[in-house]
Amino acid sequence: MEENKDITGEIIELYDEDENLVKYRLFDVTEYKGKKYALLIPADADPDNCDVAIFGYDERAGVLTTIDDENLLEEVFEFYRSEQDDGDDTAD
Repeated sequence: MEENKDITGEIIELYDEDENLVKYRLFDVTEYKGKKYALLIPADADPDNCDVAIFGYDERAGVLTTIDDENLLEEVFEFYRSEQDDGDDTAD
């Protein structure tokens, strides 16, 4: 049986379009419409005030894939934000 491990916070090194090495931190993984997506932030960034990069995520293979569809990126990000907002609700 495969064990799920928490990989949040791991440093991931990727190359940008100019072949520069960029370090990201895995901020979170979310599932949207049956597919998993990894949310990455710059490794040295403040998680509360930075840009988020979203990639398709194949958990079994440990592979990130780029997403070219801007609408899908926006949908995944908005879905993630709404899920986080729902989790912040507290009973009075």
